[in-house]
Amino acid sequence: MASPTPFDSLTDYIALPRVEALALSPDGQTAVLTVAVLKKDATGYERSLWAVPADGTGAPRRLTRSAKGEAGAAFTADGDILFVSARPDAESDADDESGQLWLLPAGGGEARAVTRLAGGVDGIAATAAAGGRLVLAASLLPSCDTIEADAALRAKRKEKKVSAILHDTYPVRYWDHDLGPAAPHLFALDLDGLQDSLAAIVAEEPVDAAAVADASSGDASPGADPKPYPSTLPRPRDLTPRPGRTLDHAEAALTPDASVLIVSLERREQRAGRRVLVSIDTRTGERTDLFDEVDVDFEMPAVSHDGTRIAYLRTIKSTPAGPTDCEVWVAGIDGSSPQRIAEHWDRWASSLAFDADDDAVIATADDDGRGPVFRLPLDGAAPEPLTHDDFTYTHVVVDRSGGGLVALRSSWVVPPHPVRIARDGTVTPLVTPAAAPAAPGTITEVETTAEDGARVRGWLLLPEGASATAPAPLLLWIHGGPLNSWNAWSWRWAPLLAVARGYAVLLPDPALSTGYGLEFIARGWNSWGAKPYTDLLAITDAAEARDDIDAERTAAMGGSFGGYMANWVAGHTGRFRAIVTHASLWALDQFAGTTDSSEYWQRIFTPEAMIEHSPHRFVGDIRTPLLVVHGDKDYRVPIGEGLRLWSELAEHHADAEGRMAHRFLYFPDEDHWVLKPQHAIVWYETVFAFLAEHVRGAEATRPELLG
Repeated sequence: MASPTPFDSLTDYIALPRVEALALSPDGQTAVLTVAVLKKDATGYERSLWAVPADGTGAPRRLTRSAKGEAGAAFTADGDILFVSARPDAESDADDESGQLWLLPAGGGEARAVTRLAGGVDGIAATAAAGGRLVLAASLLPSCDTIEADAALRAKRKEKKVSAILHDTYPVRYWDHDLGPAAPHLFALDLDGLQDSLAAIVAEEPVDAAAVADASSGDASPGADPKPYPSTLPRPRDLTPRPGRTLDHAEAALTPDASVLIVSLERREQRAGRRVLVSIDTRTGERTDLFDEVDVDFEMPAVSHDGTRIAYLRTIKSTPAGPTDCEVWVAGIDGSSPQRIAEHWDRWASSLAFDADDDAVIATADDDGRGPVFRLPLDGAAPEPLTHDDFTYTHVVVDRSGGGLVALRSSWVVPPHPVRIARDGTVTPLVTPAAAPAAPGTITEVETTAEDGARVRGWLLLPEGASATAPAPLLLWIHGGPLNSWNAWSWRWAPLLAVARGYAVLLPDPALSTGYGLEFIARGWNSWGAKPYTDLLAITDAAEARDDIDAERTAAMGGSFGGYMANWVAGHTGRFRAIVTHASLWALDQFAGTTDSSEYWQRIFTPEAMIEHSPHRFVGDIRTPLLVVHGDKDYRVPIGEGLRLWSELAEHHADAEGRMAHRFLYFPDEDHWVLKPQHAIVWYETVFAFLAEHVRGAEATRPELLG
């Protein structure tokens, strides 16, 4: 009998500690991990920072400890650790719960607040290899030209209990949150001269009283009286005044001396926009456009260690005619002499960084169900993979002091953990406070040949004891995206939980999946219901042909695009005993106009294909019980998709008393993923009960907390 694992119990599973991010000290000696642990009441997660040696020796050491937690760690050139936290600041207002920038001195001592912005700090946008200047992201209300004016107007809105937002551009929300009323800015912040006593630091500019009065309509109440920004803190300098919504998803990199900031921002175009690269002088705020082309996006800037060059992605916008390549380019820091590298590398880079000697770019990318690290030489030589295992790598940092790289890596059976990658590709795990849990079952690769001759592969996870004499029921789990690959651990989508309950789980990469080249993506372009669907059935056939799989007891599930495919499968075959459709697209013509990014969806589909491949047209053909799951705060796939699906299921399949075999699990306060720990438990309890009823013939049950 197999030993129990944390995946046997949902409460044990959600309590597993999680490594979420990694930063490397300037001397390459220490990696700082952001680690999330379950709160005592088990309703959320709190985060802390841990230091671990970057050579694989030693033991983890906790650096921070507060009720509010810490995240977004980065290092200064001097080795101080920066992070964002809403922890109390002894010098701020007692009711201030905004996240601020904090600094933990390398030489020891307490962390101290470095900012006191009324709207808090959104994150650290960029740090530099030398000097004490960094760039942070923070938001100001659109009519406010100073941080004092912003504080006054925020106080007035709070006092009057006003939450209304007036928009003059599209969109108005993104994934799981409303946009506005504040807009993101980028601020330069100088830490040079920051001493144990902050009293010597004087505000760099006076309070703009006129701007404060204008922002408060000239009648600020006592609760909104302008207060000067603390003279004991270094004053943030706005590098992007009046940005509108151009910096909602900005990506930035600093030159080593912090004098120049390279930013990928959005230039608005009707309902959408194109990504452009600009250069900003961090002393004067002067901006220079580097790369801007109609129907082209420039993203992911990285600056060389000598400060003379930038690397970036250049992508021509896709149309219904087909997907376009994500090209890696290098240019001078001023945009001169742009040159494409790795021209024949048919993979899409997900991160870029210059190698230690600046003669190559280090990149990560999906590749054949994994996510290796690649080296892309600048001299035109062929790209080479630096890792050759079954893992996916993220948060890759180049260690210039000792050579090699430090990163997080994960697979479907091992959660993210820190590692060191030597120049010869040797991977050494680092110590971690979040040891990998024992995984139930085994993992293997499966593949088949599609009807057009394409190779289609995936991962198959098998429970303990699956054999010809005891074949396991099969769960086809379809990934979201659709430009995605089943290649890395997800805390939210955890197939090992199903494996622990005796299911074999198939994680396939059908047409549209990344990591197999542009042609493989193009096979499903503008035709989601065609080859992606037949690929899924073909690889399911291959899995069911195994003698350790019970082909008579199969189910399918998916979320987002995976939910779309679950709906499409439901309307086109009766081979599955149950189907779970989470945050799913149902009526594409409706979805395209209500999602938070309507222009994209209407740009990649022809109107005819959008109708032809819309699952709602086949509702009358559905014969399989569906579990529909949707959150009301899902703005990427709005709740209207789930509501219309449920309504049309009732229209076509309810009996005279309105009853159906279908079920609808609704979360009024959840988003696209359903992330709150107890809601995640309810999600899995409901899914597993639904599968047990229809796949295994168990009695129908309702999770206790659903009443």
